[in-house]
Amino acid sequence: MDPQDLPTDPHRPYEDVMAMLVGTLFVALGVTFYTQALLLTGSTAGMAFLLQYASGWRFGVWFFLINLPFYYLAVKRMGWSFTLRTFVAIALVSLFSELTGKWISFDTLTPLYASLMGGSLIGIGMLVLFRHRTSLGGINILALYLQGRYGLRAGYVQLGIDGLIMLAAFLVLPPERVGLSVLGAVALNLIIALNHKPGRYMGVS
Repeated sequence: MDPQDLPTDPHRPYEDVMAMLVGTLFVALGVTFYTQALLLTGSTAGMAFLLQYASGWRFGVWFFLINLPFYYLAVKRMGWSFTLRTFVAIALVSLFSELTGKWISFDTLTPLYASLMGGSLIGIGMLVLFRHRTSLGGINILALYLQGRYGLRAGYVQLGIDGLIMLAAFLVLPPERVGLSVLGAVALNLIIALNHKPGRYMGVS
């Protein structure tokens, strides 16, 4: 690593708090777009949606449970600080996802717009969290670990896993909704892949 790549202005605690709130609110708003349009996102949230549709349990319950096995990897590879931030971010997304649906409503929401805008909002929210050493658990932790250990782009890793989730979505959603969900997943992961590259952003907390 070259000296010029080292961070010269680490994030302050209040900046991390603000980033976590803004990032999770963006993600929750994107999830609300998807919920209103009956679409599916990727990553652990996508798994939570699949299980919600199949079982009737609420999204927040599944989102929390799915992430439990990944906390060990987070502690072992990313440290306690990263893991605690991630735990808080997951809790906030679960909470804000429930509240956002009560805070806003849509008279008209076309599925195509919901797909692109919802995916973009989630991608931007995740990017904010990534840059403050926070993730949304599960697949995000795995993607960040592989990027840090092997130099694999986090966005591309997640894109491949999301493809498998989308294939499973055909079991619970109409094909046209799955197609639009794929479009949203591409928008989400392109935002991360193009903006979260090793060495490009070195802010730390």
